[in-house]
Amino acid sequence: MLRFVYCCTVGFFLIIFYLCKLNYIEKHSERYDELSRYQVARDLIRDVKRKGRITTDVYGLENLPKEGGYVMYPNHQGKYDTLGIIDNHDRPCTILIDEQRSKMILTNEVIRLIRGARLDKSSPKKQVQTILDVAEQVKNGRIYIVFPEGGYRHNRNTVQEFMPGAFKCSMKSRTPIVPVALVDSWKPFEVNSLKKVKTQVHFLPPIPYEEYKNMNSREIADMVRGIISRTVEQYA
Repeated sequence: MLRFVYCCTVGFFLIIFYLCKLNYIEKHSERYDELSRYQVARDLIRDVKRKGRITTDVYGLENLPKEGGYVMYPNHQGKYDTLGIIDNHDRPCTILIDEQRSKMILTNEVIRLIRGARLDKSSPKKQVQTILDVAEQVKNGRIYIVFPEGGYRHNRNTVQEFMPGAFKCSMKSRTPIVPVALVDSWKPFEVNSLKKVKTQVHFLPPIPYEEYKNMNSREIADMVRGIISRTVEQYA
């Protein structure tokens, strides 16, 4: 938390700069394609990393599909999780996020920038429609990050149970599932220190639709959780 407060304090004018820039982009959206929007998001993340003295080691980039849409399913550890993934994922990707969490200042603007999807947990009907919308986008080539644990309160390097419903995005789009193992991703904004900190992102081999098409969502959730858990245990 100390690093988070520090980044917000020393980066106050940088935050103002990006808020203005993101609002300008939204007002002139016709001038910015998905790739240019994504690059702005990555520039912001790299400024946060620099000010926060955060580095991330990345493994398994060769595992990422070179074309077509897919969903990445990472374990959830903290506020830095999405930043670490996007910073190291060259093809534009976006995120499915809890609508309430997405309303935080700057988070709201970034989700709008990368055309993320917001999940209204107060309405089952809206949740189903959002999942269907995301699945259709993935089917048409977009790449999403979905956190199947839901929350991240003090998860640290312990992988919690995965919610089966999170995998409906892949099941309905019939696209590859890409497990992502995050290690020490909780440290940047949970450890009360300003010392340099290093996290890890492991892009694991994708699971093609043909491999999971005969499984139900609970079986898929347990399978993906097992793959990620073994990697976290190995590198934590």
